[in-house]
Amino acid sequence: MVKATTGNKLTLEEFLALPEGDVNYEFVDGFAVPKVSPKFFHSALQRGLLFLIFAWCKGKGRTVAEWAIILRRKGKDWVPIPDVTYISYERLPKSWQLNEACPIPPELVIEIISPDQTMKEFEDKAKDYFEAGVARVWVADPEAMSIRVFLSADKSQVYIDNMTIIDELFPGLELIVRQIFAEAELI
Repeated sequence: MVKATTGNKLTLEEFLALPEGDVNYEFVDGFAVPKVSPKFFHSALQRGLLFLIFAWCKGKGRTVAEWAIILRRKGKDWVPIPDVTYISYERLPKSWQLNEACPIPPELVIEIISPDQTMKEFEDKAKDYFEAGVARVWVADPEAMSIRVFLSADKSQVYIDNMTIIDELFPGLELIVRQIFAEAELI
């Protein structure tokens, strides 16, 4: 899918200096590419995931929505904006208190599929995240009520219904897919 851009090629510094507005942009191949405008299922699922992961991560790290991350993709600067990000205090100390994009790869990014997006797009994006140093990628599908957990660029598992997501990378975090969608008030 071809996405509209701002039209002007930018440097990373120019992109990061853009004013905040009603539209979020990701930095891809030198261009500011607008993110898809979230609909209800997307926003509700994002809220549910944030709530559940935030409850688990208190004292361990940060869980935030729509936080730009400065990464490298295919040798170029890349600034995606995942729907949910978790980064431990081990990777980014609690003392880091700057109003800036995340400067290092987080442990977890979660992307939520919107109706006009495909899983193939997110498979490709997951590969880019792993190559950039992100440890885990989850792709949530509100329509299918599933979470696809990428353990690596070429290994993933789809979780549905009463399946529990458990990952050694996140000790103590156990999320039942049905619980996530119930928290989002989608079931």
